[in-house]
Amino acid sequence: MKNEISRRGFITIAPLATVGLFLNKKPNFFRLDKPNSKFGGVQMGAITYSFRSMPHDIDQLLKFCIDANVSAIEMMGDPAEDFAGKPKNPNPFRMGSQSPRPAGSTAPTGPPQRPQMTDEQKAQMAAYGKQVAEWRATASMDKFKEIRKKFNDAGVSIYAFKPNAFGANNADSEVDYAMNAAKALGATSVTVELPTDSAQTKRLGDLGTKNKVYVGYHAHLQATDTLWDEALSQSPYNSLNLDCGHYIAVGGKNTKETLLALIQAKHDRITSMHIKDRTADGKSNLAWGKGDTPIKDVLLLVKNKKYKFPISIELEYDVPAGSDAVKEVAKCIEYAKNILV
Repeated sequence: MKNEISRRGFITIAPLATVGLFLNKKPNFFRLDKPNSKFGGVQMGAITYSFRSMPHDIDQLLKFCIDANVSAIEMMGDPAEDFAGKPKNPNPFRMGSQSPRPAGSTAPTGPPQRPQMTDEQKAQMAAYGKQVAEWRATASMDKFKEIRKKFNDAGVSIYAFKPNAFGANNADSEVDYAMNAAKALGATSVTVELPTDSAQTKRLGDLGTKNKVYVGYHAHLQATDTLWDEALSQSPYNSLNLDCGHYIAVGGKNTKETLLALIQAKHDRITSMHIKDRTADGKSNLAWGKGDTPIKDVLLLVKNKKYKFPISIELEYDVPAGSDAVKEVAKCIEYAKNILV
C-alpha cells in the first residue's frame, strides 16, 4: 500500500521523530547537548548553595546544573559527603548546612543565622562532630572521584569545594581530608568564611601549601580593600573568594571604582568570585540588573583582562512565585552571556 511505511523507511524516520520530540521539550528540560556557561573566555558557574531551596542529592544536583546550563560549580559539602557515606546528621541544617527556603521568602544577606541550641542539642552536635571527624579520618576518596567522573561526563567541572571542615575546632586531619576530597573532585581550591583569627588563616594557609590546594576566603559586610592582606601575606595558597555583591553592599568607601581596582590589584590572588546584585545600602538582594553591583563592568573587566578565575552565581534574591532556583540561575547565566558574547 502507498501509505504503508516500509521497515527500512521506519528505521530511517524513527530516530528523526525522536529527536523532534526532544527538541519540542521545554528549554533545559531534556538537553541534547552538554551545558556550556563559558562565554568570551569567562567561566561562569554557580555555587550550589544557590539550589538550597530545592532539597537534593548528588544526582539531582547534577540535573539542576544541566538544566540551568551551568558547566562549572563551587560545590557545597553536604551532597558530596553524603554520597561518600558521611554519618547522618541527627540535627538537620546544623554543622554548616543550609535549610531549604521556599519561593518568595526572604533570602539571607550575610552569614546564615540559626536558632539557638539547647544544652541537649549542643551535646548531641558535639558527639556528632566527633563521629564525623572519625569518619573523615578513614574516608576513601573513591566516592569523590566517582562524583568527579559523573559530573565531568555530563560536562560539569568542579572548581571549588566548600565543606564544613575548616573551623578552628576541626583537626588538621579533617582539613587534610577536605583538601584531598577537593582534589579528588577536580577542584583547585576550597572556600571558607574568612576567620577573624589570623592564627587560623596561617594554619589553613600552611595546610593548603602542604596539600597544594588554595584556600579562598569569603567575606560579607566586613569587606574592605585591605581585609585579605594579612592572610595573603601568610601563604601563597591563601586567596580570595571575592563576593562583589557583599563588597558593594557595604557602601561608603566601597564603590564600583574601588571594586574594579581591587579586582585588578588582586586578580592573581583571586581563585574564584561570587556575583549577586545587592543595593549599596546593604538592605536588598535583587534580581540581576536591578541592584547596585556593577555586574556588567566586572564581567567585561574579567573578559578584557583575560583573568582566568571562575565567577560563581550565588542566588540569594527572592525566588519569584511560579519559578524555582534552577530557572533563576539559568536567567543569571543568560544575563552574563548577553554581556560577554
